[in-house]
Amino acid sequence: MKFHLAVNLERMNDATDMMAVQKHTLEMVQMADRAGFEIAWAAEHHALEMTIAPNPFQLLTWWADHTDSIRLGSGVANAAYWHPINIAGEAAMVDLISGGRLEFGLGSGAYQREFDRMHPGLDQKDSYRYMQEMLPLVRQLWQGDVTHEGEFWQFPAATSCPKPVQEEVPFWVAARSPITFDYAVANDCNIMSWPLTLPMSEAQTYRRNLDEAIAKANNGWAGTFAMMRHTAVYANAADRSAAIAAIRNVLAQFGNLMMKRGRVDNGFTEPIPFAALEGNVRVDPDMLEENLMFGSPEQVIAKLQAYQMLGVDAFIYYASMGLGMNEQKRSMELFCREVIPAFQ
Repeated sequence: MKFHLAVNLERMNDATDMMAVQKHTLEMVQMADRAGFEIAWAAEHHALEMTIAPNPFQLLTWWADHTDSIRLGSGVANAAYWHPINIAGEAAMVDLISGGRLEFGLGSGAYQREFDRMHPGLDQKDSYRYMQEMLPLVRQLWQGDVTHEGEFWQFPAATSCPKPVQEEVPFWVAARSPITFDYAVANDCNIMSWPLTLPMSEAQTYRRNLDEAIAKANNGWAGTFAMMRHTAVYANAADRSAAIAAIRNVLAQFGNLMMKRGRVDNGFTEPIPFAALEGNVRVDPDMLEENLMFGSPEQVIAKLQAYQMLGVDAFIYYASMGLGMNEQKRSMELFCREVIPAFQ
C-alpha cells in the first residue's frame, strides 16, 4: 500500500497567525517527503479560512521548491472555475518546476456556496459536465495545437505553454457516484474517493462501483484506487480527546457549507448545531473513532489492512481537521514511525 498526504492551510479563527499556518503546512509536507509518502495533495477552495487554497498549482509549486522526491497533486482542481488553456499551462508549469512530479487531479467541486460566487447559476450537481469536457482537452493541449468547439469552451487553435516534462502525466478523478467511476475508468484515470464520516460499508460501495465500471469499460484499466480518511494517530487520552473535538468542530462547519444552514463571516464558517446536521455529516464520537482513521498505531494498522484487503492501492492521510499543530505533528510522527513499517 502506498501513502499520500492531503493537507491544507487552515484557520479556525483569526487568532491563528497565518505565518505559523504556512510554516506548519510546509513542515507536514516535508515530513511526508522524508517518510517516503508517494504524493502530497493540495485542494482548491475559495473564500474559506478552513481551507485556504485559491490555486492548488501555486501551493504545489511552493512545495516543489522545498521537497526532494514526493510527487505533487492537485486534489482536486475544480474544472468549472478554470479555462482549459489556463489550467493546462498552470499544471504543466508545476511539472516543469518540480522536475516531472505532477499528478493532475480534476473534480466537480463540493460546496454550492462556492459555485454561487465563482460560477453563479451553476448547480453543483451539474458541474461534472465541465470536468468531462475539460479532462480530455487538457491532454490534447499538452500534445499540441487544438481547436475546440465545446459546450462550455470554444477557442481557435492553441496549445499549452509550457508542456509537461513527463511523457505522460498521471490523471486523477475524485469519484463517489457510479457515473464518475464509469468516466474515470473509461478515460484511464486514477481514482481518489472519500467516504466522509461514513462506515466501511461506504468504502465497499465505492469498490463495487469501481469493479462495475471496470467490467463495463472492458479496457484493461490498470489505474490506482486511493481512499482518503481524516487521520489521527494517538498514544494518550489527551490527544484522542483533542482529535475527536477537532473533527466534530470541523464537521459542524462542513455541514454549514454542505447544507447552507449558517453564516460565513470574513471567511470563517459558523459551526451549526450538531442536532441540525444530516445526510453524510455525522458527529457521534464513538462512530467517528470507528469510521475514521483514528486510533492507536495498532488500531490504525488494522484499519489500513482492511482497506488493503478491499483492494485500495493508496491511502490518503487527510491531516487537516482543525487539530492543533503540535497534535497534528505528533500524529504524523506516530504514523511514520509505527504504522508505515507494517506495510513495507
